[in-house]
Amino acid sequence: MDAKLKYKAKKVKIVFFDIDDTLRVKATGYMPESIQYVFKSLKDKGILTGIASGRALYGVVPEIKALEPDYFVTINGTYVVDKKGQEIVNNPLPRDIVAKYVEWAKSEGIEYGFAGKDKPVVSKRCDLVDNALEPVYGICAVDSDFYLTNDVYHMWTFSERNDQLQLPEELASQIRLVPWHEHSSDVVQKDISKASGVAHVLEKNNWKPLNAMMFGDGPNDMEIFDYVGLTVAMGNAVPELKEKADFVTKTVEEDGILYALEEFGLVEKQLHFPQVDLENVEGPVAIIKTNHGDMKMKLFPEHAPKTVANFVALAKDGYYDGIIFHRIIPEFMIQGGDPTGTGMGGQSIYGDSFEDEFSEELYNVRGALSMANAGPNTNGSQFFIVQNSKIPYAQKELERGGWPKPIAELYAAKGGTPHLDRRHTVFGQIMDDASYKVLDEIANVETGAQDRPVEDVVIETIEVVDE
Repeated sequence: MDAKLKYKAKKVKIVFFDIDDTLRVKATGYMPESIQYVFKSLKDKGILTGIASGRALYGVVPEIKALEPDYFVTINGTYVVDKKGQEIVNNPLPRDIVAKYVEWAKSEGIEYGFAGKDKPVVSKRCDLVDNALEPVYGICAVDSDFYLTNDVYHMWTFSERNDQLQLPEELASQIRLVPWHEHSSDVVQKDISKASGVAHVLEKNNWKPLNAMMFGDGPNDMEIFDYVGLTVAMGNAVPELKEKADFVTKTVEEDGILYALEEFGLVEKQLHFPQVDLENVEGPVAIIKTNHGDMKMKLFPEHAPKTVANFVALAKDGYYDGIIFHRIIPEFMIQGGDPTGTGMGGQSIYGDSFEDEFSEELYNVRGALSMANAGPNTNGSQFFIVQNSKIPYAQKELERGGWPKPIAELYAAKGGTPHLDRRHTVFGQIMDDASYKVLDEIANVETGAQDRPVEDVVIETIEVVDE
């Protein structure tokens, strides 16, 4: 990510989110579990959160309210409240404008609707209306004269030819159409938008636009993208919004909000350490069969795809069959994978050495399967298995050194070689006690010059099983 964007993120004091197809998928109601983590993490960092939506407050679904955002900018900026329900903005449309709009809609032969403070109503119930509004507000009551006795905050068009509708000049000077559905547009007052609602929130807190960040996906986010200091378009956003955005993230289903905030450094990355919870990790298993017994290894293709692909292909081709562990150092590691048996040979499936694949979630703990190399990005066929059972560091020392707490705990309890982290690609882990016994037996064989076993320790074959 551009360093300038990360610098801008440091000025952010509040993050606003659209709802539909940003926090959740409108069509299905799906909201990623990561959203709860996002809101909690921002709160823990002292960063406020806000909803900025075309929806009215009564259309904000319970799971969004349960996130306890600090502000609700609703009905496209015409009605804004804080988390205690205290009104910041209450700005309904002038009644004469509403009346003129109704007259125009009738002349066009289209259906219309009103967003009141407490409920939405429509001029008629039909499939065209229901298909647009039901996913947002459910089935709406019919009251074509609602505006005569109630405040209206914005209105809707409903038409098969919605993209062709044009307001007459008199109305166009006071209201505008903002498409949000194939057959419907929000009808909002000129110079009123989610951006104006956010501006009131910033003013209340004595903040500037550069202190606000916005996530959005649709046309009604255009004004706010022009206003706030940092903008993120969802991967599923309309093209014109992506063009305006400072950053385009992944889709809702791909945890796009979490991904963006992690990239900006506003939320700590959610890390999962497969070596800590090996029983619940899915993936291929390699059984390294030796003349001292078998070692069962879980492989991590999601973390080190090229490395695992290389190892699996070589194993299935019989490349490792009959190769020895040519270098063995007790309380350190056992190394093999070189057909010359010298530590100087071996070739990858890529025809040449290939790059390292370091993961923030994998470490050289005891039992780790790692790539041997001759320096950065020089991986071939050689690998080693970490055997060291104790380290000279306390858990707290490792944590202070930057190792994640779960990994520091594992190092302190089981051992390993933390000094090799980010120097050698970890791509697998021993799975059971029987395999550790074989590892320790091999590590303690008699060795001679250059740590070579006096009697060959042979890899008979490596069997790979997809689980």
